Amino acid sequence: MSVKSFRPTSPAVRNMTVADFSGLTKKAPEKALLISKGSQAGRNSYGRITVRHHGGGNKQKIRLIDWKRNKDTIPAKVAALEYDPRRTAHIALLYYADGAKAYILAPEGLHVGDTVVSGVEADIKAGNCLPLENIPVGSMIHNIEMKPGKGAQLVRTAGAAAQLLAKEENGFAVLRLPSGEMRKILLSCRATIGVVSNAEHENVKIGKAGKTRHMGRRPYVRGVVMNPNDHPHGGGEGKSPIGLPSPVTPWGKPTLGYKTRKHNKKSDRLIVKRCKD
Repeated sequence: MSVKSFRPTSPAVRNMTVADFSGLTKKAPEKALLISKGSQAGRNSYGRITVRHHGGGNKQKIRLIDWKRNKDTIPAKVAALEYDPRRTAHIALLYYADGAKAYILAPEGLHVGDTVVSGVEADIKAGNCLPLENIPVGSMIHNIEMKPGKGAQLVRTAGAAAQLLAKEENGFAVLRLPSGEMRKILLSCRATIGVVSNAEHENVKIGKAGKTRHMGRRPYVRGVVMNPNDHPHGGGEGKSPIGLPSPVTPWGKPTLGYKTRKHNKKSDRLIVKRCKD
């Protein structure tokens, strides 16, 4: 899928690009697979803003994605490829042979009319879901479980894929994630074959502030233009530097290279190589 640009009839349109949705085959979503999405505008149950710069935006409905893919040996036909406003990847509508319907993340190369299946006997084909122990070493995969039966948690963004590097005798597989991190995952966890669709998403330029408001993102104000009581970067006469060794958040936490992962986390033993090692 390509990216479209426009004639520069205005300063905003000059830099704006949008995804070409010509490969999608259905506009209206499946009503049975939708639920309503409330807008909290970044506020918690007390009404206090806990996540800044959220609010407004176009109304959206949540598409229920089948992250578990546990209908084994039941073939499903790809009925449509659709756009999901809440994610970067495209989704595929499946019609199972037993009459059930479900959404999955659409991998590259999946077309309307194709058949996908889950289970240990599934072929190594884009869109099929298998346990890691049944996937050949070197395969590109996505939609990976971290705990058996919990549902996919890893590698779900547009154009992403992990590679299965090895299978160990202790029941673990070694994966190279898109970040470069090498991590162990149980062989009984499931993954889907292929690369996530819509890889051109990273080339899309928003171009104007109005599009970010449609996405529910409110304006971001720089700390250096605030008052000292509002931000550590604030204050000073005229345009002044931040006056600190490195930038910090409004609550004083460093923002450059600060490690946010907890120390001595149980899953540290599963990380073979970190993405920045």
